[in-house]
Amino acid sequence: MTQASDSALPAAPRRFGPVNWLGLWTLYKKEVRRFLKVSVQTVLAPVATTLLFLTVFILAFGASRPAVEGVPFAQFLAPGLILMGLLNNAFANSSSSLVVSKVQGNTVDFLMPPITPGELAAGFILGAATRGVIVGLATVVPLAFFIDVVPREPWAVAYFGLGAALMLGMVGVIGGIWAEKFDHLAAVTNFVIMPLTFLSGTFYSISVLPEPFQTLSHFNPFFYMIDGFRYGFTGHADGSILIGALVVFAINAALLIACYLMLRSGWRLKT
Repeated sequence: MTQASDSALPAAPRRFGPVNWLGLWTLYKKEVRRFLKVSVQTVLAPVATTLLFLTVFILAFGASRPAVEGVPFAQFLAPGLILMGLLNNAFANSSSSLVVSKVQGNTVDFLMPPITPGELAAGFILGAATRGVIVGLATVVPLAFFIDVVPREPWAVAYFGLGAALMLGMVGVIGGIWAEKFDHLAAVTNFVIMPLTFLSGTFYSISVLPEPFQTLSHFNPFFYMIDGFRYGFTGHADGSILIGALVVFAINAALLIACYLMLRSGWRLKT
């Protein structure tokens, strides 16, 4: 009787070393499939929005706006718009996933399996980063027909693009844990994410700003992501690329620790 009962139990998930790779892969795959099922809304819609932004700015300022540090205005603008779409969608993926689980009362689906807080953080963050990168790549394709978007420094495009996707994925995890309803997420988007994005040099070079606003821009972490990402495409940067790379790395490390500690504590997830 005991042998029959034991054989009916589900097999324990395989662990290769200290990491439950099967559990991590399952969570990551779930996060990716969640947004791919509605790809028209999660991928194509942000691409269309970016193209509308570009069209409006070019029609309004393209003919009269001089080149920025020798870079044509449209070519200068494109990287900022690409990264803006990437940032917004990376944040939306992880934050909405957690809030939906809390509202529906099914957080138990990822809290009960034998997955560590680090594996939970990795699954949510990598899923969010994947959505952000896919949106960024999908935006580049139509832009390539009208603007030169061939990277001059591919390493900078990869480093700052992936760093930005991971950063906003982690901000989304923190926001999703903190938020109790979608109104809270909307407040974070409207009063934190969007202002930092718009005031980081997405649509302009901070060199045109008077003091003290030019100096204050260097305290905006989004500035370093967008400046480094734009440097990868155009070779132009308003700040130090080395400092930008270090700032992105340091902020991501701090956010990763915060995500881990919040998931380990179960704050607003287990109650």
